[in-house]
Amino acid sequence: MIAAGAKIINIPDTTGYCLPSMYGEKIAYLMNSVSNIDKAILSTHCHNDLGLATANSIAGISNGARQIECTINGIGERAGNASLEEVAMIINQHESLPYHHNLDTTKLTPMSKLIEQMMRMPVQANKAVVGSNAFEHSSGIHQDGVLKERTTYEIMDPQEVGAEESSIVLTARSGRAALKHKARKLGHEIPSDQIDQAYNAFISLADSDKNFTDQDLTEALSTLAI
Repeated sequence: MIAAGAKIINIPDTTGYCLPSMYGEKIAYLMNSVSNIDKAILSTHCHNDLGLATANSIAGISNGARQIECTINGIGERAGNASLEEVAMIINQHESLPYHHNLDTTKLTPMSKLIEQMMRMPVQANKAVVGSNAFEHSSGIHQDGVLKERTTYEIMDPQEVGAEESSIVLTARSGRAALKHKARKLGHEIPSDQIDQAYNAFISLADSDKNFTDQDLTEALSTLAI
């Protein structure tokens, strides 16, 4: 194919079967065994049947491929293809990888939502990078850590991928730090000598209502005259 003039050679893992080491070895074999390989670009095309499409794509470029075929939200046949947003942010976050792309990553979340709407294919909440829970924190220890130092539990700034901001979500697993933070954002400063009382009132409500809203918190604090 290269002798016939092909400039890009697609190397698929069509069924998504390969482990990263296996796929990387295939790319390395081609790079080391095809005499005129320098005249073409090897391109990865990995499917996600075992959830390894992104990992295999990175293994591919780590062994000589220079192009990754991927899709927004990882949409594609069966379980989908390698996810563009995951590939892009892996390259951004791992400075040890000697690769680059020219993507404006602040467009990733808006593009994801547009594709979700147009394709009518909902993105799971815990989808890496662009899922609605990607920058949400609901457990007490995570909330306290993020409030003290965002990078404790976030390796990416939400704004890097076009998300608005990190979100502290009050649940029955939240702690006092999250309660005080959320109350402050709503205009309520909980005095130190009332935090235990406010927290106990919050927990009793959160235990009975999984969807604890800002309105619920405002009402709970008002009953305590806070």
